[in-house]
Amino acid sequence: MRHGKKVNHLGRTDSHRKAMLGNMATSLILHKRITTTLAKAKALRVYVEPILTKAKSDTTHSRRIVFSYLQDKDAVTILFREIAEKIASRPGGYTRIIKMENRMGDNAEMALIELVDYNTVYGTDTGKAEKKSTRRRGGSKAKAAAPAAKAAPAAKEEVVEVAPVVETPEAEAPVVEEPVAEAPVVEEAVAEETPVAETAVAEAPVVEDPVAEETPAAETEAPEGPTASAEHEENAEKGE
Repeated sequence: MRHGKKVNHLGRTDSHRKAMLGNMATSLILHKRITTTLAKAKALRVYVEPILTKAKSDTTHSRRIVFSYLQDKDAVTILFREIAEKIASRPGGYTRIIKMENRMGDNAEMALIELVDYNTVYGTDTGKAEKKSTRRRGGSKAKAAAPAAKAAPAAKEEVVEVAPVVETPEAEAPVVEEPVAEAPVVEEAVAEETPVAETAVAEAPVVEDPVAEETPAAETEAPEGPTASAEHEENAEKGE
């Protein structure tokens, strides 16, 4: 009878089950994540996490024990050199199981098992959660009252910061200077009148044209004057 025996044999003999879990643990160490059925992933987590804990102490004895489970020199080397450094500050919980869609064909439940410290997406979140948890653990009623007392000065500082907001009417002073910008519009009107004066001056020479015509007429009559006087003088001499 199987009273009190909770080990999942996975439908295999003891030797077959140990060999399969050893190969899966080696693949997990080499590739950092593998996809398998949910039942095998749960059995692998129980099998591989004690091996990862043993790798934190790099001794000859630890290496021989780990090698007896993995039977792979490359996996043992990577475990003690790279993985041991990443999990040095983690007290257990080195793997994560993520459920996936059921497998086509037999509809078996599939899952992804991976090393926690090699996932950059979840690694940052876990780091932040650890910092928050350490702050909460060190709290007490006396310490909780102290932050409440510190919160009051912070509120006073916020009231002081409201004073610069009252100075906003000064910012509206430049808006009053906008009518001054209308002065150039008056200058444009003057500039438009100056061409009218120039047109009047241009018409003056046109009035002088008749004078120019009269002067030749006077000159034409002038020669007649001397001829008439010459005739009178001749008549006068003849009269004498």
